[in-house]
Amino acid sequence: MSASYEVRGDVAVITLNNPPVNGLGYETRRGLADGLARAEDDAAVKAVVITGAGKAFSGGADIKEFGSPKALAEPNLLSVIKMIETGSKPVVAAVHSVCMGGGLELALGCHYRVAAPGTNVALPEVKLGLLPGAGGTQRLPRAIGVEHALNMIVSGEPVKSELLAQAPGQKLFQKIIEGDLLEGAIAYAKEVSGQRPLPLVRDLKATHPNADGYFQFARNTVAAMAKNFPAPGRCVDCVEQAVKAKFEDGMRYEREAFTSLMFTPESKALRHAFFAERAASKIPDVPEDTPVREIKKLAVIGAGTMGGGIAMNFLNAGIPVVMLEMKQEALDKGLGIIRKNYEAQVKKGKLKQDKYEQRMSLLSTTLNYADLKDADMVIEAVFEDLGVKEKVFSTLDEVMKPGAILASNTSTLDMNRIASFTRRPQDVIGTHFFSPANVMKLLEVVRGEKTAKDVLATVMQLGKKIKKTCVVSGVCDGFIGNRMIEQYSRQAGFLLEEGATPAQVDKAVEKFGFAMGPFRMGDLAGNDIGWAIRKRRYVEKPHMRYSKTADLLCELGRYGQKTGAGWYDYVPGKRDAIPSKLVEEMIDKHRRELGITPRKISDEEIVHRLVYSLVNEGAKIVEEGIASKASDIDMVYLTGYGFPLHRGGPMCYADTQGLFNVVQTMKRFQKNPHDDATFWEPAPLLARLAAEGKSFS
Repeated sequence: MSASYEVRGDVAVITLNNPPVNGLGYETRRGLADGLARAEDDAAVKAVVITGAGKAFSGGADIKEFGSPKALAEPNLLSVIKMIETGSKPVVAAVHSVCMGGGLELALGCHYRVAAPGTNVALPEVKLGLLPGAGGTQRLPRAIGVEHALNMIVSGEPVKSELLAQAPGQKLFQKIIEGDLLEGAIAYAKEVSGQRPLPLVRDLKATHPNADGYFQFARNTVAAMAKNFPAPGRCVDCVEQAVKAKFEDGMRYEREAFTSLMFTPESKALRHAFFAERAASKIPDVPEDTPVREIKKLAVIGAGTMGGGIAMNFLNAGIPVVMLEMKQEALDKGLGIIRKNYEAQVKKGKLKQDKYEQRMSLLSTTLNYADLKDADMVIEAVFEDLGVKEKVFSTLDEVMKPGAILASNTSTLDMNRIASFTRRPQDVIGTHFFSPANVMKLLEVVRGEKTAKDVLATVMQLGKKIKKTCVVSGVCDGFIGNRMIEQYSRQAGFLLEEGATPAQVDKAVEKFGFAMGPFRMGDLAGNDIGWAIRKRRYVEKPHMRYSKTADLLCELGRYGQKTGAGWYDYVPGKRDAIPSKLVEEMIDKHRRELGITPRKISDEEIVHRLVYSLVNEGAKIVEEGIASKASDIDMVYLTGYGFPLHRGGPMCYADTQGLFNVVQTMKRFQKNPHDDATFWEPAPLLARLAAEGKSFS
């Protein structure tokens, strides 16, 4: 059983014991129910304390059982709570560390609750596209008031136990216990053991002086903030029931709302992302107990935008950084940008002055490679040119100590070639940060064919320490993200040739949920970057067809926001993308030269051509073993490329559409005379899964 039972004097103690967070899986619920029954039957027991072993009271549902029949098997959580509420002896929840989701609902079902200070209390179900399903929306408003409860339920964010205990009129925590929680809880249980009737949260009233006005305001706010997700709105509906309906009716309403949300594509997408993020850290041939190298000091080469952003990640995590540049002027400029970034955080109240000073004290600078010799790891962030990288890595090979990890921030170049510039290819790895590196969550970890397993394990652990979502990629041109985005960009170009405008394409994709369409993204990143890659492609892959519209744009010097003009026009000092008559005339002229009569293109076609181009290339990447699983591709796109979270990533979206339907749509695109027919040949893995009625997941 995942719950232990012992009697201390006249108090029974039931301890949840299902590491790491005492998830309320079937065995745990069974053990809890058995313990409650034993205590009820033992005349010597006057009260019960429920607590959690290790580092949590309970984090809620057991994710290992999510979606399986075991999750609903009796006794389910509702049944356990009913046992507590109908029992004849007082039950005290002694919560500590983590009390979330079903763990908080269990505590709310107890007669009394005591807490250790610093306990994180939350109902985070909304983050999975769900709502609390065991009475959380009905009991929490009764315990802490309607407005506090709704804020917690709609945001899913944790609140510290002592803050909740200080709220006027709250009935959630009877006591905050400093020192030994269990001893304090047992003493409190003895104190209340004779009190009758036993208090139940369900018997309290949830009231609001202007319920109709408040809930309308809440609905409007939620609709604006969470337009792509139904769960927050349903949370408002459920809390309204806590105010306006009888408890049992509110419980029924909550259960129906929970069940209906479970089957929405948005909840499926969020649950997929939740599990995909955890799966990304698991590498098939690298065991979780692989020893890692100690990283006490880090070096960064290059003080530009990327180098400075990379350095900030490690300074934030308390790791000393030495930053190298070739010229003092470049160092000073880079240092100034780091200071400016931190000062902006201080000004906004996001960072305390002493923390800022502490982080800056961890940063040192140098113009001399010899000063890097005692660093445990070095990350180069220099110009994206193989010749430049060769000079850097040859020098690092000479100066870095044995066992130091040599990493490259390259976004497209061959990591195996880069590793060959050293006599220690086993110590070389790619760490592709995304810009701005101190903000973006994604870190593509590029595994060379000779990268040692402990190097990979070390970098994955380090990525977690600097709060990145790490996804492992094999070596290929562009790795996972940029290799796929190239096909997306090619399709965007073909759409312009056939009759779409940049603004129409961007609007269609943004309506689908992308943070930014391909042309606004090009203007932000710099259209000259894509131009440089295409020039390389024309030499390396002359068979690959591209629209020339982007080249024509660059020939006009319209590189994007940095030049004040790109696919769009820009007003100095503003980032608003204004459709450009000049660009539309340029595209029109190009169409005439190609002999293409423009046609009306639907938003649906735009979205499917762009998204399915990602899906098809993603399927090739999985088949080639560049990514170990399709969900890794989804994590890259959710955390690095602005793919809409409520769609779950390109591969998840394809699954929800049905791979058979995706392939049929691609076959229609193949018949388009102005598109590249070979482009739409379904990848072998995609064709096979579709034929077998299977999905990427």
